[in-house]
Amino acid sequence: MFQTNKPRSALGSALNIAELIYHNAVRSVRKSHGNAFMAIFMNMLQTIIFVMAFYVMFMILGLRGTALRGDFMIYIMTGVFLYMTHTKTMGAVSGSEGPASPMMQHAPMNTAIAIAAAMLSSLYIQMLSLLAILFVYDVGFKPFVLQEIHDPIGCIAMVLLAWFSGAAIGMVVLAAKPWFPTVVGIISTVYQRANMIASGKMFVANTLPGYMLVMFDWNPLFHAIDQSRGYAFVDYNPRNSEWEYAFYLSIVLIMIGLMGEFYTRKHASASWSARR
Repeated sequence: MFQTNKPRSALGSALNIAELIYHNAVRSVRKSHGNAFMAIFMNMLQTIIFVMAFYVMFMILGLRGTALRGDFMIYIMTGVFLYMTHTKTMGAVSGSEGPASPMMQHAPMNTAIAIAAAMLSSLYIQMLSLLAILFVYDVGFKPFVLQEIHDPIGCIAMVLLAWFSGAAIGMVVLAAKPWFPTVVGIISTVYQRANMIASGKMFVANTLPGYMLVMFDWNPLFHAIDQSRGYAFVDYNPRNSEWEYAFYLSIVLIMIGLMGEFYTRKHASASWSARR
């Protein structure tokens, strides 16, 4: 309380911000459970169940034959992992502490740190889930399956693109939520539910006719998933998607979200928490 703030160097300020982001990311990860291991495991379990549910559904419906030539689980995981990363990141960013949150009353804390922590905690959980499932599948079910992935670096890049696009959309939702909480909440829920189909994780984009392609190519996640399958399978060359579209659209949405969040922060009100 009674202390003098000393000016820091640029490096000292950067390290201080990085430390704040780290501690807030840990807090975000451990929010669901007091035990750190159980908190991570509970987050990973949802992704594992999602992968297994889609595997069983494809087997029961007989859709395995429509998949790409190659390992079937890799085909499922290129869709499910990117979908989960995109959706979880969007939800984490849009649900992060806003300017009216009690956490913002602590002097070092601000909304930029809360947003960055939400983004990084979501990425950490999803990457940990990805590595855990791939490790168990490689060791217990199909040895050397990782060698069947044509371009692992490209696949990881598409996971990061799905994460980045989810954060960008979450930023726009976060900026608009205090002004129109009910409408924005409905739109956000509809978008997340629609992505169960619109993300394209259940089919191959090259097989879509032109009149159906226009129903999906607006979605940045659709482009990221299709491109990830192009990197994962040597025999698949995605013709109906571009990673550049998802990347540039995400940058535009990030800029819109940042401007909206800045304007919202200047008009913060303690009564907003009662409207959510």
